[in-house]
Order: sequence, then structure tokens, then C-alpha cells
Amino acid sequence: MPAIILRGDRVKAMNRRHPWIFSKAIKKVVDNPQLGETIDVLDPDGNWLARAAYSPHSQIRARVWTFNQQELIDQSFFEQKIDRAMAIRHRIISNGNLTGYRLFAAESDGLPGITVDLFDTTLVLQLVSAGAEYQRDNLIAALKQKFPSFNIYERSDADSRGKEGIKKARGIIHGTLPSPLVIEENGIKAYVDVEKGHKTGFYLDQRDNRAKLESYCKDKTVLNCFSYTGTFGLYALRGGATKVTNVDLSQDALDIAQKNVELNGLDLNRAEFVKHDVFKLLRKYKEDGVKFDVIVMDPPKFAESKAQLTGACRGYKDINRIAMELLNPGGFLLTFSCSGLMEANLFQKVVADAALDARRDVVFVEKLNQAQDHIIASYYPEGYYLKGLVCQVF
Repeated sequence: MPAIILRGDRVKAMNRRHPWIFSKAIKKVVDNPQLGETIDVLDPDGNWLARAAYSPHSQIRARVWTFNQQELIDQSFFEQKIDRAMAIRHRIISNGNLTGYRLFAAESDGLPGITVDLFDTTLVLQLVSAGAEYQRDNLIAALKQKFPSFNIYERSDADSRGKEGIKKARGIIHGTLPSPLVIEENGIKAYVDVEKGHKTGFYLDQRDNRAKLESYCKDKTVLNCFSYTGTFGLYALRGGATKVTNVDLSQDALDIAQKNVELNGLDLNRAEFVKHDVFKLLRKYKEDGVKFDVIVMDPPKFAESKAQLTGACRGYKDINRIAMELLNPGGFLLTFSCSGLMEANLFQKVVADAALDARRDVVFVEKLNQAQDHIIASYYPEGYYLKGLVCQVF
């Protein structure tokens, strides 16, 4: 089998079981492995360390599949990973009507570059690494074996595939994509736009935080920024909000948001759907003296690399400052960052700085995180990416 030999000073890091091997860690490449091919990882003395997928175009030159020398990367390997993933998630799956959850959380489930979301009877997979693409047939065969009646749809259209030297892919793999596709969580139903929606079609990671929002909304006016298909707004309406304003740049997403209100039998007269740039609209609200009791701030990722982190901090600070200025005294701001590079302590500092600039007295009432099916492996701290704060603003 082709192999890579690590530099002596990088073996210790491998023993900590982090799944990434960067190009600078490699002393020698043996037998010219193909793009995505499974290789052995050896120390300078030839001792076996791990089995990984090779990616010659990426700075992450190899991603580890297993640290067990007896384990082969075949269909059975992926079937065992499915069993493990289901066992980990059994408690939340069996706790009430939950028909949408993350089955595979990539590296945190021991499957670098592989994300699989389950929506009712449809699996949506996203492959973003060369190794994941190389193992596509084994993965799909395993999914068919474990979920024989399920449809399988691919959303491997992330820009990051280009860094791995693989082309984007999208479309039905097995079965037929249901139309409409509806899931349920916490008694709320929602349409999922698998074909044209963000990521795999729905933000499952905010499930627990949407439930938190509901308790803050009784008799309140709510502004839901970057609303996408309006699921935060659904919980706000069910929680007794007098008015919910959903703001997004996508008219398609807002159309689904309106349908979601109707789907749940909620009062459409208490909801509005505004197609607008959030940054510009917040400034207009400030100029016009518009106020809210509760604001949800769930922006897209601001930092894709460490070089962008400083600019991301400025963006988070600015948008949270204006949000605080729009809140009535005693109002609540639920604010989030999905940028993995934005550490929780740094995000809290940025929000605290926004409070100073807004000249508002702010207390942090709760800290929020990604939903429990988006697990974080002990060896892979990067798996913790979504962090949030409930701020009460005076």
C-alpha cells in the first residue's frame, strides 16, 4: 500500500489522534498515491501509525480514517460507522418526534470530509474531501444497506472541493426526492429545500437554540435576522410573540418561511417577511427609531480563514452593536457565530465590546451551542463551531 512517512517531530501530534496531517509534517511520500487513495502513515522508523486518505492538492495532505491497523476502509467500515453514529444519537432520536438530524458530523464521527443529514426518509450527503470522494461507492453502499427504503441525495457543491482537486457534484443518487420534504422537531414542522437551499437544505444545528428562543417571546416583538426559511420565527410565534419580522436576502427562502407559518397553523397576520440586506436594514431601523423586544442574530460564517478573523470580529461587533441599539430596555438579543475560528471567549469579548460602543448595559443570560447531534470528538476541537449568547440589554 502507498504510504507517507512523517517527520520525527510530528509523530507526537499524530499520537494525539488528531485526524489531519499537514504537508509540512510529511518527510516522504511512498509509491505515488492517487488522489483520495487510502495510504498508511508511518513514523521515520517505518512503524505503522494510522490509515488515511491522501490529498496532494490540499494543505491538509492526509486525513486519518483509522488508528487501528486491522481495520480496512471498505463498505463494512462505513456500516460500522453508521451503527456507532446511530447509537450516539439514540437518546435524542427516541426523545419525541424528531425526523431531521445529523447522522455524520464528519471528523467528529471519524469520517473526515463526510457530512450526512437525515430528513424524514431522505439522506443528504456532502463530500468535501478527496478521501470521501474516493470512498463514495463504499459509503453509498453502506447507506443503502442500513437505510434500504431511504432516498439519497448529494449536495457536494461546497467551494472547498476545489481545494481538494475534485469537482462539485449535486443530484439524486438513489430513489426519488420527495416534494415537498417536511421534517418535524419539538412539535414544529418545516419544509426542507434540499436542492436549492443552504448547505444540505436546513440548519439542524440550531434546533436546541430555537427551542430556547420560544421562552423569551411571550407578548414580544421579534426581529429574526438572516432568517433563511424562518424556523426561529416559528418558535417565536408559537411562544406568543405579537409580531415576528423575518429578514433575508433570498426571496425563495422567505417564500418557504411563509409556507412554514401556514404549515404549522400559526397566525400569518403576526408575521412579516422582508427581503433586504440585514446590515442596511438595521441602520434604517435605527434612523427611523424602530424598536424590538427580541432580536435573533444568526449571520453566515464571517471567517473562512485565520487571515479573515480580524475582519470578522469587526463585522460581529458592528452588527451586534446596532442590534443592541434597536432593543427596548430589558430586551433580549440571541446572537450567534458559526465561524469555527471564532472561539467562544473571543466571541463573548466581541459582543461585550459591542455593548460598550452601544452604551448599553448588557448581561449574558445563557450560553448557546450547536445541537447535540452535531457531536464534538475529544481529539477534534474544531468540531465545536456554533456558539451563541442570550444577552439582556438595558
